[in-house]
Amino acid sequence: MKKYCLTILLLLCLATAFAQQPYSNAVNEQIIEVENNLPGGNITERMKHYNVKGLSMAVVKNHEIVWAKGYGWADEKAKLPVTTATLFEPGSISKSLNAIGVLKLVQDGKLNLNRDINQYLTSWQFPYDSLSNGKEITLSHLLSHTAGTSVYGFPGYDHKSKIPTIPEILDGKEPANTPPVRSVSEPGLKFQYSGGGTIISQLIITDVSHKFYDQFMYDNVLKPMGMTHSFYTQPPAKDKMKNIATGYTRDGVEVDSKFYIYPEQAAAGLWTTPTDLSKYLIEMQMAYLGKSSKVLSQDMTRLHLTPFIDHSSALGTFVQERNGVKYFFHDAGNKGFRGLYFGSVEGDDGLVVFVNSDDGDIIVELLNSVASVYGWKGF
Repeated sequence: MKKYCLTILLLLCLATAFAQQPYSNAVNEQIIEVENNLPGGNITERMKHYNVKGLSMAVVKNHEIVWAKGYGWADEKAKLPVTTATLFEPGSISKSLNAIGVLKLVQDGKLNLNRDINQYLTSWQFPYDSLSNGKEITLSHLLSHTAGTSVYGFPGYDHKSKIPTIPEILDGKEPANTPPVRSVSEPGLKFQYSGGGTIISQLIITDVSHKFYDQFMYDNVLKPMGMTHSFYTQPPAKDKMKNIATGYTRDGVEVDSKFYIYPEQAAAGLWTTPTDLSKYLIEMQMAYLGKSSKVLSQDMTRLHLTPFIDHSSALGTFVQERNGVKYFFHDAGNKGFRGLYFGSVEGDDGLVVFVNSDDGDIIVELLNSVASVYGWKGF
């Protein structure tokens, strides 16, 4: 009898895990159309083609999440399916939310976007040299990748590694596994992607707020926008582990220890879901129009979504014009994970897609499929 009850309980748990939120017939038809509108096959076939174990996505229309759905495995070995609650580590998308944190401090009068960053750094100072040509680096430069700073991205750390502090990362000192963050050109001269510059802004947030970075971001950015399942804590707390997706290489091999640790939280440390990240996307669209201000005012939101110096790079995000229609977006990649968000600046359309794979090619296919099915302007 006991064995029978355990079997029934297991089946109920599996049924719940695999169940997707019920939608209207019209929305279900849209989902089917998106799933089958990919080149070379449906979504299941394309995931198999790219050796993608798991995928999660959310579609936004009329400033609402129309539907969200998970596919495949969060952990293939354990037979844990991807659900809308599965957490992914989508790398550089972290930079967009980090920018909201910086702009919140600007809005509160604690930072100025156009002053020398060393005015705000107390635990470390940026070592200017001749390559900066006597020009000051500002927060606007850091957020838009126009500071002329080095270090494109970060490889992360396995669970056996000693984790460096932020000053150690910025100075390239052991146990950091990346070179020091220094000037490679004059600030304000050109766009040069720099995760290293983003880490400087992370340190500014902690030095000015006197709070741990993950706590500041949750209290001032994530929670106010309703992203209550998301966090910057690295590594994740034990109570979050049940929802963590396992990362996989392009060959479908499980990443060591399932995922890597990124102390470079502002650049790569966010754990989130497509549903949660869609709330950021919607809030930015609404705030841009002056219809919401959960974190940023309309003016601050417009700064976030306006290119600075470079024609595409804004303050924490990128802007693309397609036949006169502006979209904001950011893609991402940590070890074993890829992701993308894409939303209209002045409209109400959007998409978030994450995969637990080093191959993210299916994401572009889904972007085009969603844009086609929902009639996005400019596509």
